[in-house]
Amino acid sequence: MDVTEQFLQNDCSFNGIQPLILPMPYPPIRAREENQFYANLLTLDYCGSVSELTAIAQYIHGESRLCCSRCEIAKTIMSMAMAEMMHLQKLGEMILLLGGSIDFSYKTRMGSEMWTPRYANLSTGEAQIISAGVRSEREAIAQYQEHIGMIEDDYVNALLKRIIQDEEYHIMILQMIKL
Repeated sequence: MDVTEQFLQNDCSFNGIQPLILPMPYPPIRAREENQFYANLLTLDYCGSVSELTAIAQYIHGESRLCCSRCEIAKTIMSMAMAEMMHLQKLGEMILLLGGSIDFSYKTRMGSEMWTPRYANLSTGEAQIISAGVRSEREAIAQYQEHIGMIEDDYVNALLKRIIQDEEYHIMILQMIKL
């Protein structure tokens, strides 16, 4: 059997895959007022080294590595990537509402830096893919918590807290995966 036949035989269809999020709503995208500092801070969560964009790239890579051998795990990882896409979209709306811009660069006091795929952990082994996911989720939670401590807008913080709940859920799911 050639590689193409083997791939077709192991059809890892993603029909019906849904984002892996908690079954609760996200808060409305609102802010007390425009705030460039908050907008710039959220660009780190949007597309910094620890960010939703990085998580999406990392999960898509992991899914691609596992789809031919571990279809159910690949589907779970794809569901997580979809959840991270939702987070990216919500953060983008919030950044714009706060008066910022979204161009896949994060803003710092020293200027801006473009997102790069070098930020993603491109592990190849099953265990490494899962452990990199757990590590990335923990880093994201820590960064969100740090940002919550710096932001004095309950609307913005409500969104970040809701995203944290999904990230904690992802950790729980990843830790339950049997390799």
